[in-house]
Amino acid sequence: MIKRNTSDLTGGLFFLGLFLAFAIILSTFIMSRTVERIKMSHQTVRVKGYAEKTIRSDMAVWNGSFVSRSTNLESAYIKLQADLEKIRSYLAELGVEGNRIDISSINTMVRYKRNDQGIFTNVIERYDLEQRVEIRSSDVDLISRISRKSTSLIQDGIEFISFPPQYYFTGIDEMKIELLGDATRDAFARAKQLAENSGSRVGELASASQGVFQITPLFSTEVQDYGMYDTSTIDKSIKAVVTVEYSIIR
Repeated sequence: MIKRNTSDLTGGLFFLGLFLAFAIILSTFIMSRTVERIKMSHQTVRVKGYAEKTIRSDMAVWNGSFVSRSTNLESAYIKLQADLEKIRSYLAELGVEGNRIDISSINTMVRYKRNDQGIFTNVIERYDLEQRVEIRSSDVDLISRISRKSTSLIQDGIEFISFPPQYYFTGIDEMKIELLGDATRDAFARAKQLAENSGSRVGELASASQGVFQITPLFSTEVQDYGMYDTSTIDKSIKAVVTVEYSIIR
């Protein structure tokens, strides 16, 4: 019968255990480094890029309305036509050519009397005839001047109402493309700064999305989720925001 040396067996088991422990530690280290590299390879930075420009409106639209009231329909019509001629002459003095003035059709409203109980009757009290004038022009300063001064027609016995003009910028599509480029460059500069601060560098573009454009009065901080298009001022600001995501390289 063969007898084994107990000390040799114990020593062999010890070295085997030591080898297995070392192997486990080494494999764990390798796996952790692999996972770290995988995580690093999927690291990204997401930034917002911003661009803003000042624009001046190059198209304006102005509307005004005037009303003639009379108990007689024919008299109301005659008065309305006389008022229209005065308005045409007044606008011509301000420098508006006749073919620039759009005249609406006449809106006729019949007003009925009320009885002692405040209930409308079938008896006609008067006729109200209303007509509108509209001017579209690239001379935005002229439109602004007309909107301010036209209520002086009241002094000529005309029941006139001037509505606030609307100012537009016709080159908005080209401006949007330019702003998107500026906003994207701004986003890249921000991403580069963040990456360099962490000892990394910016890699490939991972994703990009365009935000809504905001066209606001100058110095306005108002923002709306669905975008804005201010038409109340001649000088405006147009703002663009993009959200960009870049990969980060260690």
